[in-house]
Amino acid sequence: RVVSVGDGIARVYGLNEIQAGEMVEFASGVKGIALNLENENVGIVVFGSDTAIKEGDLVKRTGSIVDVPAGKAMLGRVVDALGVPIDGRGSLSDHERRRVEVKAPGIIERKSVHEPMQTGLKAVDSLVPIGRGQRELIIGDRQTGKTAIAIDTILNQKQMNSRGTSESETLYCVYVAIGQKRSTVAQLVQILSEANALEYSILVAATASDPAPLQFLAPYSGCAMGEYFRDNGMHALIIYDDLSKQAVAYRQMSLLLRRPPGREAFPGDVFYLHSRLLERAAKRSDQTGAGSLTALPVIETQAGDVSAYIPTNVIPITDGQICLETELFYRGIRPAINVGLSVSRVGSAAQLKAMKQVCGSSKLELAQYREVAALAQFGSDLDAATQALLNRGARLTE
Repeated sequence: RVVSVGDGIARVYGLNEIQAGEMVEFASGVKGIALNLENENVGIVVFGSDTAIKEGDLVKRTGSIVDVPAGKAMLGRVVDALGVPIDGRGSLSDHERRRVEVKAPGIIERKSVHEPMQTGLKAVDSLVPIGRGQRELIIGDRQTGKTAIAIDTILNQKQMNSRGTSESETLYCVYVAIGQKRSTVAQLVQILSEANALEYSILVAATASDPAPLQFLAPYSGCAMGEYFRDNGMHALIIYDDLSKQAVAYRQMSLLLRRPPGREAFPGDVFYLHSRLLERAAKRSDQTGAGSLTALPVIETQAGDVSAYIPTNVIPITDGQICLETELFYRGIRPAINVGLSVSRVGSAAQLKAMKQVCGSSKLELAQYREVAALAQFGSDLDAATQALLNRGARLTE
């Protein structure tokens, strides 16, 4: 029975056999998940409004850990964090259910990343190439075009996917919107459907008006849907937009559950929150079907501060990052990628031979250009070699 309820947290007495992470159902029909198992009571976060829950209400165990629907029936649909369709197009047809929290594949089941995942953006594919099964962080201030890179990547898969040569070529896309405005999500659906890109995409939306537990759960739900493709020998791309909002939602839940706060008031396990999520993006070995799940997590920084808590947590988990800068964005360089700070730790192995030959030296040339460009602002009488370098750098940037 419910002992106390408030702020989306219910304290429940008498659930002796409950498992951590198990779904429960309140008398009002609202569902919740058991996160804190304590001596006297169980701390349950409520998926939905807690106004219908009263002290003394009965609470039922469901006996199952949170699971979501997965499968090809999901393609083209918009669902919430629990996998319930919210696009008004009826219920889902044939699908299987998958656990939201599963262990990442072990070392034996993996293979090093070796196939390219073309984003269709020259700056990314040449300088910070991404392979299938890689995790590449997109990090930058607000309004620097982080989501634009992610959406362009989805749209640019259209050509590859419409050829329909084989399952091994097709890249299915999962887009998880965490804490975004409803209008933004609706706009995204419109963009994707106009480009006929919805047919190979799944949208998981936990908007800003949804309760914090749903914003916390959405990335895991989207990941479970992407893992269906990974484990069945297909290729998928998942975009988490953005993980800083998930961390904020998790912080809210943790503080209300009275867990001790750490740096920036985040709980101690906020690193594990993201590592267990991103570790599930992997390239499977040939014995396990050779599927892959590529992750593009998005993190928003405050005033370009990459040394804040969440960015410093996520950068070491991922296999490289694309750093976007406001200054470059306003100078008209879009995508506003800072080439000096952006790296791809495994991508070069996945780059196509032809691409390697063309772009091999461009990163070095751009670095030299930036070095000389700083000096060139002072004097005009530069030697021919330097001027050639400046011209080439300016052309490359364009």
